[in-house]
Amino acid sequence: MHPKVGIILLNWNSYDHSSNCIQSLQQCDYPNFEIILVDNGSMDGSGNLLKANFPHINLIASATNEGFAAGNNRGFEYAIQHDFPYAMMLNNDVFVEPDFLSKLVEYMESHPSVGAIQPKIFFNHDRAKIWNGGSYYLPWLGWPYSKRYQLKAGALQSQFQVVDWITGCAFLTKTSILKEVGLLNEAFFIYYEDADLSFRIRSKGYQLLFHPQSVIYHIAGSSNKTKVKGKEGYASPFVHYLNSRNHIWFLKIWTKWYQWPTTFLTLFSYYLSNMLYFALRRRIGKLKSLLRGISHGFKSIPN
Repeated sequence: MHPKVGIILLNWNSYDHSSNCIQSLQQCDYPNFEIILVDNGSMDGSGNLLKANFPHINLIASATNEGFAAGNNRGFEYAIQHDFPYAMMLNNDVFVEPDFLSKLVEYMESHPSVGAIQPKIFFNHDRAKIWNGGSYYLPWLGWPYSKRYQLKAGALQSQFQVVDWITGCAFLTKTSILKEVGLLNEAFFIYYEDADLSFRIRSKGYQLLFHPQSVIYHIAGSSNKTKVKGKEGYASPFVHYLNSRNHIWFLKIWTKWYQWPTTFLTLFSYYLSNMLYFALRRRIGKLKSLLRGISHGFKSIPN
Protein backbone atom coordinates (compact mmCIF):
# COMPACT_ATOMS: atom_id res chain seq x y z
CA MET A 1 0.00 0.00 0.00
CA HIS A 2 1.20 3.48 -0.91
CA PRO A 3 -1.02 6.13 0.71
CA LYS A 4 -1.42 9.29 -1.32
CA VAL A 5 0.79 12.25 -0.40
CA GLY A 6 0.07 15.86 -1.26
CA ILE A 7 3.34 17.78 -1.66
CA ILE A 8 2.73 21.49 -1.18
CA LEU A 9 4.97 23.91 -3.07
CA LEU A 10 4.57 27.61 -2.42
CA ASN A 11 5.38 29.78 -5.44
CA TRP A 12 5.88 33.53 -5.34
CA ASN A 13 7.42 35.06 -8.48
CA SER A 14 9.86 32.15 -8.64
CA TYR A 15 9.26 30.14 -11.79
CA ASP A 16 12.81 28.80 -12.04
CA HIS A 17 12.91 27.47 -8.46
CA SER A 18 9.46 25.90 -8.69
CA SER A 19 10.14 24.42 -12.13
CA ASN A 20 13.41 22.86 -11.00
CA CYS A 21 11.76 21.46 -7.88
CA ILE A 22 8.88 19.94 -9.85
CA GLN A 23 11.30 18.33 -12.29
CA SER A 24 13.26 16.92 -9.38
CA LEU A 25 10.09 15.54 -7.78
CA GLN A 26 9.18 13.86 -11.07
CA GLN A 27 12.16 11.54 -10.52
CA CYS A 28 10.76 10.27 -7.21
CA ASP A 29 10.25 6.52 -6.94
CA TYR A 30 7.20 6.90 -4.69
CA PRO A 31 4.22 5.95 -6.88
CA ASN A 32 1.38 7.87 -5.27
CA PHE A 33 1.85 11.59 -4.74
CA GLU A 34 0.47 14.78 -6.22
CA ILE A 35 1.99 18.24 -6.31
CA ILE A 36 -0.18 21.01 -4.89
CA LEU A 37 1.24 24.29 -6.16
CA VAL A 38 -0.01 27.32 -4.24
CA ASP A 39 0.72 30.48 -6.19
CA ASN A 40 0.93 33.14 -3.51
CA GLY A 41 -0.10 36.23 -5.45
CA SER A 42 2.72 36.13 -8.02
CA MET A 43 2.85 39.18 -10.25
CA ASP A 44 4.97 37.63 -13.01
CA GLY A 45 2.49 35.02 -14.25
CA SER A 46 4.69 32.20 -12.99
CA GLY A 47 1.80 30.27 -11.43
CA ASN A 48 -0.12 29.95 -14.71
CA LEU A 49 3.08 29.24 -16.63
CA LEU A 50 3.97 26.41 -14.26
CA LYS A 51 0.48 24.92 -14.72
CA ALA A 52 0.83 25.20 -18.49
CA ASN A 53 4.22 23.48 -18.51
CA PHE A 54 3.33 20.90 -15.84
CA PRO A 55 -0.40 20.21 -16.39
CA HIS A 56 -0.44 17.34 -13.90
CA ILE A 57 0.05 19.67 -10.90
CA ASN A 58 -2.85 21.02 -8.85
CA LEU A 59 -2.78 24.82 -8.93
CA ILE A 60 -4.28 26.94 -6.18
CA ALA A 61 -4.03 30.62 -7.07
CA SER A 62 -4.21 33.36 -4.45
CA ALA A 63 -4.80 36.97 -5.45
CA THR A 64 -2.36 38.25 -2.84
CA ASN A 65 0.77 37.10 -1.01
CA GLU A 66 -0.77 35.57 2.11
CA GLY A 67 2.59 34.53 3.59
CA PHE A 68 4.25 31.19 4.15
CA ALA A 69 1.82 30.01 6.83
CA ALA A 70 -1.43 30.90 5.07
CA GLY A 71 -0.13 29.76 1.69
CA ASN A 72 0.79 26.32 3.01
CA ASN A 73 -2.52 26.14 4.83
CA ARG A 74 -4.30 26.44 1.47
CA GLY A 75 -2.37 23.35 0.43
CA PHE A 76 -3.14 21.52 3.68
CA GLU A 77 -6.82 22.34 3.26
CA TYR A 78 -6.77 20.94 -0.29
CA ALA A 79 -5.12 17.73 0.92
CA ILE A 80 -7.67 17.33 3.72
CA GLN A 81 -10.66 18.06 1.46
CA HIS A 82 -9.45 15.54 -1.13
CA ASP A 83 -8.78 12.79 1.42
CA PHE A 84 -4.99 12.65 1.12
CA PRO A 85 -3.69 10.61 4.10
CA TYR A 86 -0.43 12.62 4.07
CA ALA A 87 0.56 16.21 3.32
CA MET A 88 4.02 17.69 3.08
CA MET A 89 5.28 21.25 3.16
CA LEU A 90 8.27 21.43 0.83
CA ASN A 91 10.18 24.57 -0.06
CA ASN A 92 10.17 25.20 -3.79
CA ASP A 93 13.95 25.85 -3.85
CA VAL A 94 14.97 22.25 -3.13
CA PHE A 95 16.20 19.27 -5.10
CA VAL A 96 15.37 15.80 -3.83
CA GLU A 97 16.89 12.35 -3.96
CA PRO A 98 14.51 9.95 -5.79
CA ASP A 99 13.85 7.84 -2.69
CA PHE A 100 13.44 10.70 -0.20
CA LEU A 101 9.65 10.45 0.00
CA SER A 102 9.34 6.67 0.00
CA LYS A 103 11.67 6.46 3.00
CA LEU A 104 9.69 9.05 4.96
CA VAL A 105 6.29 7.50 4.28
CA GLU A 106 7.54 3.97 4.93
CA TYR A 107 8.84 5.01 8.33
CA MET A 108 5.65 6.81 9.33
CA GLU A 109 3.50 3.90 8.20
CA SER A 110 5.44 1.50 10.42
CA HIS A 111 5.71 3.90 13.40
CA PRO A 112 2.26 5.25 14.30
CA SER A 113 3.69 7.18 17.27
CA VAL A 114 5.47 9.53 14.85
CA GLY A 115 3.40 12.61 14.14
CA ALA A 116 5.71 14.34 11.66
CA ILE A 117 9.00 13.55 9.97
CA GLN A 118 11.71 15.36 8.03
CA PRO A 119 14.62 14.38 5.77
CA LYS A 120 18.28 15.28 6.15
CA ILE A 121 18.77 18.63 4.41
CA PHE A 122 22.04 19.72 2.81
CA PHE A 123 22.89 23.03 1.18
CA ASN A 124 22.54 22.75 -2.59
CA HIS A 125 25.61 24.89 -3.35
CA ASP A 126 27.77 22.58 -1.18
CA ARG A 127 26.16 19.19 -0.84
CA ALA A 128 28.60 18.15 1.87
CA LYS A 129 27.34 20.80 4.31
CA ILE A 130 24.25 20.46 6.49
CA TRP A 131 21.45 23.00 6.31
CA ASN A 132 19.28 21.13 8.79
CA GLY A 133 20.55 18.07 10.65
CA GLY A 134 17.78 17.81 13.21
CA SER A 135 16.09 20.68 15.04
CA TYR A 136 16.23 21.08 18.81
CA TYR A 137 15.11 23.53 21.47
CA LEU A 138 16.74 24.79 24.66
CA PRO A 139 13.71 25.60 26.87
CA TRP A 140 15.72 27.40 29.57
CA LEU A 141 17.12 29.76 26.96
CA GLY A 142 14.14 29.89 24.61
CA TRP A 143 16.42 28.93 21.77
CA PRO A 144 15.63 26.75 18.70
CA TYR A 145 18.57 25.52 16.65
CA SER A 146 19.70 22.96 14.08
CA LYS A 147 22.64 20.68 14.79
CA ARG A 148 25.68 20.75 12.47
CA TYR A 149 24.42 23.82 10.59
CA GLN A 150 26.92 24.72 7.84
CA LEU A 151 29.13 21.81 8.89
CA LYS A 152 29.61 18.37 7.40
CA ALA A 153 27.23 15.72 8.66
CA GLY A 154 28.36 14.17 11.93
CA ALA A 155 27.64 10.85 13.61
CA LEU A 156 24.25 12.06 14.81
CA GLN A 157 23.11 12.77 11.24
CA SER A 158 23.52 9.08 10.39
CA GLN A 159 21.02 8.06 13.08
CA PHE A 160 17.27 8.28 13.45
CA GLN A 161 16.60 11.07 15.92
CA VAL A 162 13.60 12.16 17.91
CA VAL A 163 13.74 15.94 17.54
CA ASP A 164 12.03 18.91 19.21
CA TRP A 165 10.65 20.55 16.07
CA ILE A 166 10.66 20.16 12.30
CA THR A 167 11.52 22.79 9.76
CA GLY A 168 8.82 23.89 7.33
CA CYS A 169 11.35 23.37 4.54
CA ALA A 170 10.39 19.69 4.47
CA PHE A 171 7.62 18.74 6.90
CA LEU A 172 5.63 15.54 6.33
CA THR A 173 2.63 14.75 8.52
CA LYS A 174 -0.73 13.00 8.39
CA THR A 175 -3.84 14.97 7.55
CA SER A 176 -5.58 13.21 10.44
CA ILE A 177 -3.08 14.85 12.78
CA LEU A 178 -3.67 18.26 11.20
CA LYS A 179 -7.38 17.80 11.86
CA GLU A 180 -6.52 17.05 15.48
CA VAL A 181 -4.06 19.86 16.22
CA GLY A 182 -5.00 22.52 13.66
CA LEU A 183 -3.05 24.05 10.79
CA LEU A 184 -0.26 26.62 10.80
CA ASN A 185 -0.95 29.79 12.76
CA GLU A 186 -1.36 32.34 9.98
CA ALA A 187 -0.64 35.30 12.27
CA PHE A 188 3.05 34.34 12.14
CA PHE A 189 3.08 34.96 8.34
CA ILE A 190 6.56 33.37 8.10
CA TYR A 191 9.11 32.15 10.71
CA TYR A 192 8.35 30.07 13.80
CA GLU A 193 5.04 28.82 12.41
CA ASP A 194 6.69 25.44 11.80
CA ALA A 195 8.07 25.26 15.35
CA ASP A 196 4.65 26.19 16.75
CA LEU A 197 2.93 23.44 14.74
CA SER A 198 5.63 20.99 15.80
CA PHE A 199 5.08 21.78 19.46
CA ARG A 200 1.32 21.36 19.09
CA ILE A 201 1.87 17.92 17.54
CA ARG A 202 4.20 16.99 20.39
CA SER A 203 1.66 18.23 22.94
CA LYS A 204 -0.72 15.51 21.71
CA GLY A 205 1.84 12.81 22.52
CA TYR A 206 3.32 12.26 19.07
CA GLN A 207 7.04 12.07 18.32
CA LEU A 208 8.84 14.18 15.72
CA LEU A 209 11.52 12.39 13.74
CA PHE A 210 14.65 13.14 11.73
CA HIS A 211 15.26 10.51 9.02
CA PRO A 212 18.98 10.17 8.18
CA GLN A 213 18.51 8.21 4.95
CA SER A 214 16.04 10.58 3.31
CA VAL A 215 17.98 13.40 1.66
CA ILE A 216 17.21 16.70 -0.05
CA TYR A 217 19.25 19.79 -1.02
CA HIS A 218 18.18 23.34 -0.22
CA ILE A 219 19.22 26.53 -2.03
CA ALA A 220 18.27 28.49 1.16
CA GLY A 221 17.49 32.19 1.52
CA SER A 222 15.95 32.61 -1.93
CA SER A 223 12.77 34.21 -0.57
CA ASN A 224 14.29 36.73 1.83
CA LYS A 225 17.54 37.85 0.23
CA THR A 226 18.35 40.09 -2.71
CA LYS A 227 20.93 39.16 -5.32
CA VAL A 228 22.65 42.53 -5.00
CA LYS A 229 23.96 43.82 -1.68
CA GLY A 230 22.45 47.16 -0.67
CA LYS A 231 23.13 49.54 2.19
CA GLU A 232 21.09 47.24 4.46
CA GLY A 233 22.93 44.11 3.27
CA TYR A 234 21.25 41.23 1.44
CA ALA A 235 18.36 40.45 3.78
CA SER A 236 15.30 42.68 3.93
CA PRO A 237 14.78 44.65 7.17
CA PHE A 238 11.28 43.14 7.29
CA VAL A 239 12.89 39.74 7.89
CA HIS A 240 14.29 40.99 11.20
CA TYR A 241 10.92 42.40 12.18
CA LEU A 242 9.17 39.08 11.60
CA ASN A 243 11.93 36.99 13.17
CA SER A 244 12.05 39.01 16.39
CA ARG A 245 8.28 39.41 16.73
CA ASN A 246 7.55 35.76 16.01
CA HIS A 247 10.34 34.51 18.27
CA ILE A 248 8.81 36.41 21.18
CA TRP A 249 5.31 35.25 20.24
CA PHE A 250 6.52 31.66 20.20
CA LEU A 251 8.12 32.07 23.63
CA LYS A 252 4.95 33.62 25.06
CA ILE A 253 3.01 30.54 23.96
CA TRP A 254 5.46 27.80 24.95
CA THR A 255 7.75 29.09 27.73
CA LYS A 256 6.87 27.96 31.25
CA TRP A 257 6.82 30.66 33.92
CA TYR A 258 9.90 29.33 35.72
CA GLN A 259 11.95 29.37 32.49
CA TRP A 260 11.39 33.09 31.85
CA PRO A 261 14.31 34.53 33.90
CA THR A 262 17.02 32.73 31.90
CA THR A 263 15.04 33.06 28.67
CA PHE A 264 14.69 36.82 29.11
CA LEU A 265 18.44 37.20 29.78
CA THR A 266 19.17 35.24 26.61
CA LEU A 267 16.78 37.39 24.57
CA PHE A 268 18.21 40.60 26.00
CA SER A 269 21.80 39.60 25.20
CA TYR A 270 21.00 38.38 21.71
CA TYR A 271 18.92 41.34 20.59
CA LEU A 272 21.27 43.86 22.19
CA SER A 273 24.18 42.40 20.22
CA ASN A 274 22.10 42.62 17.03
CA MET A 275 21.21 46.25 17.73
CA LEU A 276 24.85 47.16 18.29
CA TYR A 277 25.87 45.39 15.10
CA PHE A 278 23.24 47.18 13.00
CA ALA A 279 24.13 50.52 14.58
CA LEU A 280 27.85 50.07 13.93
CA ARG A 281 27.18 49.02 10.32
CA ARG A 282 24.73 51.94 9.94
CA ARG A 283 21.93 49.63 8.91
CA ILE A 284 19.28 51.89 10.35
CA GLY A 285 16.39 50.20 8.53
CA LYS A 286 17.23 46.86 10.10
CA LEU A 287 17.72 48.43 13.52
CA LYS A 288 14.28 50.07 13.37
CA SER A 289 12.66 46.86 12.12
CA LEU A 290 14.25 44.85 14.91
CA LEU A 291 13.08 47.30 17.57
CA ARG A 292 9.57 47.34 16.11
CA GLY A 293 9.47 43.54 16.05
CA ILE A 294 10.56 43.29 19.69
CA SER A 295 7.98 45.87 20.71
CA HIS A 296 5.14 44.19 18.83
CA GLY A 297 6.21 40.79 20.11
CA PHE A 298 5.85 41.81 23.74
CA LYS A 299 2.77 43.99 23.28
CA SER A 300 0.67 41.58 21.25
CA ILE A 301 -0.13 37.89 20.91
CA PRO A 302 -0.83 35.85 17.76
CA ASN A 303 -4.49 35.17 16.98
